[in-house]
Amino acid sequence: MHRFDDFPAFVRYEVGLPVGAGDLDLELDRLPGWDSLYLLRLLLGAEAATGRRLDLADLLEARTLREVRALLEAGDAP
Repeated sequence: MHRFDDFPAFVRYEVGLPVGAGDLDLELDRLPGWDSLYLLRLLLGAEAATGRRLDLADLLEARTLREVRALLEAGDAP
């Protein structure tokens, strides 16, 4: 799966937040400008990138961008 190799760039593209690799382990509510609706935007962007449906309920349990990435990548596994 190549779309999430540079996950901070994916987040910047999908939600417009200026995040970098150092932000992957911050709790989502500690990210400057974070809004919970961004999870939905990430989910929709990932679905568009992969052509697969992903589970929003699992994504709502994520506490960091690293956890979001892991869930999106797991959902994209064949």
